[in-house]
Amino acid sequence: MTALEEKYTLRSFEGGHPFRVLIRTILSQRTRDENTDHASARLFSKFKTPEDIAIADKEDIEELIVSAGFYHVKAARIKEVSQILLDEFDGKVPDTIEELLTLPGVGRKTANCVLVYGFKKPAICVDVHVHRISNRMGLVETKTPEQTEEKLKKLVPKKYWLEINDLLVQFGQTICRPVNPLHDICPVNDCCKLYSEL
Repeated sequence: MTALEEKYTLRSFEGGHPFRVLIRTILSQRTRDENTDHASARLFSKFKTPEDIAIADKEDIEELIVSAGFYHVKAARIKEVSQILLDEFDGKVPDTIEELLTLPGVGRKTANCVLVYGFKKPAICVDVHVHRISNRMGLVETKTPEQTEEKLKKLVPKKYWLEINDLLVQFGQTICRPVNPLHDICPVNDCCKLYSEL
C-alpha cells in the first residue's frame, strides 16, 4: 500500500449504493453540490428503489427534487431510467461503461461516477473541476471533458483512477476555483499555467 493509499479514503456518496449513486449523479447535472445533496436526501427519504421511482407520480418526484433545478426533465429522466433498469437489467444498475451509456441521460461523466462511487471500479470521471484543473496544470490541452478523460487515462496510472476525481473535485471547490483561484496557498502553483501567466 502506498502512502497516498494509506492516507486517502474515497468519499462515499449515497452509501456507495449503485442505484442511489446513479440517480444522484443524474440529479447533479448542471447544479451545485448542496442542491444535489438536498434533492437526493428528499427523494430517497420517500422513494428508495427503482420500483418506487418507476411507479411514482412524476409530480411527486418533481416536488422532492425541485432544488436540483431542471426538475421537470430530471423527474422524467429518473423515472425512465428506473423503468429501464427494471425491464432490461432485472432492477440492477449495470456495472460496465457500455451498458451504463445505454441509459437515457447518462453520459461518460455520469457512467464513470457510477463505476467509481457505486462499484469501486477504476474509471476517470471528468467533471468541470477535473477538466479545468487538468488544463490549468498543463496535464492536458483539451477542449472537452471527453478529450480530457482520454488523455488522463494515458497519463495517470490505473491504480489512481478511483481517487483522481474525488481529489481534484475537492481541490477545485476549495483552492483551484473557477473564478479567483487561491494561487497564494496552492501547493502546486509552480505547475499551473494560469499562475505562470499572471
